[in-house]
Amino acid sequence: MNVFSLRDRVIEDYENYVRSFVSIQNPAIRAVVDAEMNNGRLWPQPLLALNPAFEPARDVEALCRDGVLHPECARIFRRNKSKGGEALRFHLHQEQAIEVARTGAPYVLTTGTGSGKSLAYIVPIVDSILRRGSGRGVQAIIVYPMNALANSQMGELEKFLCAGFDGHGPITFKRYTGQEKKEEREEIIQNPPDIILTNFVMLELMLTRKKESQLLREGMGGLRWLVLDELHTYRGRQGSDVAVLVRRVREMTSGDQLQCVGTSATIAGTGTRREQKAEVARVASQLFGVSVASDHVIGETLRRTTPQRDFSLESERAALRRRIESDAPTPCTFREIEADPLASFVESTFGVTDRIEDGETFLIRAKPKPLGGEDGAAQMLAELSGAEGSRCESKTREFLLDGMKCERNPHTGAAPFAFRLHQWVSRGDTVYATFEAPEARHYTLEGQIYAPGEERAKKLFPLAFCRECGHEFYTVWRADEDGLETFHGRELLDTQGQTAPVPGAQAGFL
Repeated sequence: MNVFSLRDRVIEDYENYVRSFVSIQNPAIRAVVDAEMNNGRLWPQPLLALNPAFEPARDVEALCRDGVLHPECARIFRRNKSKGGEALRFHLHQEQAIEVARTGAPYVLTTGTGSGKSLAYIVPIVDSILRRGSGRGVQAIIVYPMNALANSQMGELEKFLCAGFDGHGPITFKRYTGQEKKEEREEIIQNPPDIILTNFVMLELMLTRKKESQLLREGMGGLRWLVLDELHTYRGRQGSDVAVLVRRVREMTSGDQLQCVGTSATIAGTGTRREQKAEVARVASQLFGVSVASDHVIGETLRRTTPQRDFSLESERAALRRRIESDAPTPCTFREIEADPLASFVESTFGVTDRIEDGETFLIRAKPKPLGGEDGAAQMLAELSGAEGSRCESKTREFLLDGMKCERNPHTGAAPFAFRLHQWVSRGDTVYATFEAPEARHYTLEGQIYAPGEERAKKLFPLAFCRECGHEFYTVWRADEDGLETFHGRELLDTQGQTAPVPGAQAGFL
C-alpha cells in the first residue's frame, strides 16, 4: 500500500466535502478563504517519523541459560512459531526491565512507539507465574486506558501463550473490559485466570460488585503484579481516581507483595534526562502509593542503522547528489542500505538525532518532519545536495516506500526503515473581520481580538454566512453600557449568554 497516495485521496475527499459547505458571496472574503485552503490550513503537510533501531541485548534462550528467566520462557517467546520458531531477541531496555523486575521493585518504562513496551512487563509476569505455578488465582492485573489496547494485547498473548501449545498453554489469561458476554464473565469468576486484562472502570467494579469482589478477595491473595499501561494518560481527576484505586487494590492484597509497573510515552519534557526521570518517578510514586526510584525509570537506548555521515563535507554532498540524480532502484539488501548516503540522510532527518548532556552524547528520536513544503525534508535535501527540490522529494518518497520492504535487520528482524505518517485535519474555521467600511476591512482566519498593524485600534468580529446566498454577517452581542449601545463579538452558537459581556446583552447579527 502506498500510504502517500492513500493520504492524498483522503485529503482530496475531505477538501471536496469541506468546500461543498462553503458559500461566500463577498469576493474579498472568498479569496482569503480560498488562499488559506489552498495553502493547506485545514490539512497541513503530513509529518513523517521513522521507527528507530534499538540497542539489542541477549535473546530469550541466553537469559534462560543464565537463570534470569524460567526455562519454559525459551519455548514461549519465539518468533515465527509456525515455521519452527526463532528465539526472541530483546532490546536493551526490555532486558533492563526484566532485571529490575527480578528485584521486586516498582518500575516504569518510558519508551516510544514500536519499542515493545508490553514485553517489558509480560515477560517478567510470565516468568513469575511459571516459577510460582499456574492456577493459583489471579496473579497479574494489567490495566489499559482503552479497550482497543487490551484487545490488541490479547492477540499478542495468544501469539506467545497459545501458539505451539495445542490450545493448552502453560498460563491462562482473560480479558475483562465490559465487552464480554455474561457467560464469559461467569467463566472468569468460576475459573480465575493467571492474568486479567482490564480497564480502570472494570477494576473498580471488580472491587465493588459483590460477586466479583468475593472472587478477588479470595483469589487476589496471590496477586503479584499490577500494571498501568500508558501511565501518562492518567491526569487530573482521573489520575486521582486511579491512584486511589491502586491503593485499594494494595490494601486488599496485603500490598507489600504487590509489584507495580507502569509504561509511558517517551520522555519529551524540559530538563536533562536525569531530571526527566526524577519527575516520572515522582508522578509514578504518587499513582502507585509506593516509592519508585528514578534509577528504575527505564528509557530507550537507540542505535543507528546507517553510519552517520558529515554532509558538511563536499565529498558527502556530491555522493548524495549522485544518489538523488541516479535512476537506480532503491537498495534492497541490508548491506546496501547501510552504504546508501540517502539512507543516512533519511535516518538523520526522520529517525534519530544526537543529544549531548554532561559531556555524554546519545541518540534520541528526531522530531517528526514534513517531506514537502518550505520547511520540509525535501527542501533540506535540495540545499545540501544542490539537486532539484521536486527530484529530492520524489526520491525520498520512493526510498521510504521501498526501504521498509527491503531485507530486514539480520540482528533484530525489524524492517530498517519502517515509518509512520501523521496527518492533522482541522474542521472549517471562523472568518474574522474588522468593524468598518467593506473596502477597508481586514479579514483573517486567525482567532485574534485585534487586527495586526494597529495598536489595539481595530477590533475583529467573527462572521457568519447565509446558507442561501452566502452574504456575510457579524455575529455580535448588543449591550447597553453606561447608556451607550455597544457591540461585542459573539461565538455563533452562543445564544444563551455564556460569553455575554454584560448581563442582559442580546445575541444577534449585523
